[in-house]
Amino acid sequence: MISSPLALAATIAGCTALGLWLEHRFGWARKVGASLLVIAFGAVLANAGLVPKASPVYDAVSGTVTSLAVVWLLLAVRLADLRAAGGRMLGAFGIAAAATFVGAVGAALAFAPVLGPAVRPEAWKLAGVLTGTYTGGSLNFAAVGRELALPDSLFAAAAAADNVMTAVWMGATLVLPVWLRRLYPAPPKEAWTSRDAGEPASAPADRSAQARLTGEPLRPLDVTVLLALALGLLLAAEALAARVGGVAILWLTTLALLAAQLPPVRRLRGALPLGVVALNLFFVTIGIGSRFAEIARVGPEVFYLTAAVVAVHGLLTFGIARLARLDVETTAVASQAAVGGPSTALALAIARRRPGLALPGLMAGLLGYAVGNYAGLAAAWLVRGWLG
Repeated sequence: MISSPLALAATIAGCTALGLWLEHRFGWARKVGASLLVIAFGAVLANAGLVPKASPVYDAVSGTVTSLAVVWLLLAVRLADLRAAGGRMLGAFGIAAAATFVGAVGAALAFAPVLGPAVRPEAWKLAGVLTGTYTGGSLNFAAVGRELALPDSLFAAAAAADNVMTAVWMGATLVLPVWLRRLYPAPPKEAWTSRDAGEPASAPADRSAQARLTGEPLRPLDVTVLLALALGLLLAAEALAARVGGVAILWLTTLALLAAQLPPVRRLRGALPLGVVALNLFFVTIGIGSRFAEIARVGPEVFYLTAAVVAVHGLLTFGIARLARLDVETTAVASQAAVGGPSTALALAIARRRPGLALPGLMAGLLGYAVGNYAGLAAAWLVRGWLG
């Protein structure tokens, strides 16, 4: 058994590196996603008896390292860039986010009476986690799940269900515009034209947004400043939670978003790659805390709940968008930005040959990062209040 803290830390880092390399190298791994891969690696290590059930290393990763991941990923959000999304996209994304909230709350309340004893007490936590991930993405999934102390077995099952439903919804948003186009207004002309080609003045901002999403070169000074800044914001959030009250993760989210808008912070490079690495280290520990028997026992129920959330999201998003006379192409990209995050919204716009919706979809997805923690915790508390 790997019991030495140093060896255990090296093992977690190695699993993370392997998952990220596989995602970068192979198409099948990109479809699965590095996060689910590293959860699986951790689960294999744990179920094979190669790593201990508890360790200070796990506590450090699930505590400080995960908080740093939240800060670094939120530092990629530029609220000023939301102007590039346009009113139509922001309106459609607002509908999609609200539909996720209603779907998660409604599904948790509807399923709670019939869930098994292992899942029923945690239904309110699942509502929060699913709201977070289907408003923003993995960042919000991890932040809300950790704040609510979601059990590892449910965390792993929810991560697997999330990946499956995200892939299913990607396929749905590819075909729904074809099937439903006659029921919606025609897409605006700008949906067909890339802003990079048509508006040179916006091109630097476009490239900056995409660079933050896909990764940037690391510079030693920037990395050092980002580490010091993230630790400082974490200390400030904990102090505010202790003295003023409230939830530490919400203070951290707010402080990180405010810091991200400052010009000196905006010039720093590397926040997103650092955040991705730290977040996947956390996912390895989630896998280590999971047991295959526990995941198998709760998995089907979690999957049904997750599928219900996405189904309600889709019905409400496309239904309300039609009443609001939004075009189906914008609606599909906004929905994908909520369910799959900014990268899948970007991919959908390109796949649908709507390059003019690529940047707006990306911006909408980054907005999801910003609001996902607030929405996720609000949904959890609402369901907990109703269920008692």
